[in-house]
Amino acid sequence: MNRNKRKNKRKTRAEPLTPTQAWFISDGDSEGLCVKGYTKLSDNPEVRMGIERIADLISTMTIYLMENGEGGDIRLKNELSRKIDIEPYKYMTRQQWVSWIVKELILNGNAIVYPKIKNNIIDDLTPIPNSKHSLFDLESGGYYAMINGKKYSYDEILHFRINPNAERPWIGESYRVVLSDVVKNLKQAAHTTNQFMSNKIIPNLIIKVDALTEELISKSGKEKVYDKYISASKAGEPWIIPADLIDVQQVKPLTLNDIAIKDTIELDKKTVAGILGIPVFLLGLGTFNEKEYNNFIQTRIRTIATAIEQELTMKLLYSPKLYFKFNVKSLYSYSIKDISNVYTNLYTRGVVTGNEVRAMLDMSPMESLNELIILENFIPADKIGNQEKLNGGETSD
Repeated sequence: MNRNKRKNKRKTRAEPLTPTQAWFISDGDSEGLCVKGYTKLSDNPEVRMGIERIADLISTMTIYLMENGEGGDIRLKNELSRKIDIEPYKYMTRQQWVSWIVKELILNGNAIVYPKIKNNIIDDLTPIPNSKHSLFDLESGGYYAMINGKKYSYDEILHFRINPNAERPWIGESYRVVLSDVVKNLKQAAHTTNQFMSNKIIPNLIIKVDALTEELISKSGKEKVYDKYISASKAGEPWIIPADLIDVQQVKPLTLNDIAIKDTIELDKKTVAGILGIPVFLLGLGTFNEKEYNNFIQTRIRTIATAIEQELTMKLLYSPKLYFKFNVKSLYSYSIKDISNVYTNLYTRGVVTGNEVRAMLDMSPMESLNELIILENFIPADKIGNQEKLNGGETSD
């Protein structure tokens, strides 16, 4: 038995490659069509594009500090609101800070920020890279974080997360697993396209030569045949070749359409868009659709923004009347004409002031437009009862 095993072992060798396999495999990764190695999500162009769009949109929204009131919630403007909305971290702007959080959420499922408190005031909200922290479960329930070797309770850090894990709901999950296959396909498609564009797949000439010729046994012999019969010393110079020895044929190589690369790439881009929850036109497919874009803002963008809002509110605010809110309304796709018509109608009905209308159009306020007006003659709302026609008389000019 052992002798037979040894014999079988000696006979084991690599099978010869078929012509098709030979096209797609080579010693150097850059020369063949097969793509080897691991690709990070952040390095894939389509995934990177989608994440960048989400991060850009969320990071451009103003963060409001709001207070519950009897007549409705009002926006507060103080040092706390400025800290969160303008300078949360001394080395980054709010736009950069929020953009980092969003990218960490999508790529890793979790984003950790350490609040540095000085004299009972928030001094800095320091981003902690994914490589610098670890999250561990407690036997009694819950979890804690290790940051640079130091232990922190869950309520000592800002822990933003999306896609709660089924077994550990306090931990978020990234899209790495669901995106891994499609990212691999996109990388392969891009590599194949590059090979086609550089004409490394199939030559445009196929030359049949008598295989029994001794010159064709070695590589140098093949080169001699090529130099002797095929290569031309001058551009456009005709070839003079033996009729019985060589047969030259021109063939039309495969195109990208023939191997359905375009369809494959479009399908994979749609898959990436579906997983990330973004419209496909943000990845270069199709044209802009206003309804689809506004739905994207209302769903995907608002969901991630809400996760950040609630973590900031829960960990940084003590008063139950205060909360943070992103200005999601600023992201909707509306033309200036639509905004003007809506707010002008509200203005003439006494719902908003003229300065509120001007603010929506990015115009500076005017002292004379701080009052509510109503009806066709534009009188102050608190003077509406003084019109003579309401008392049985006629209105005066």
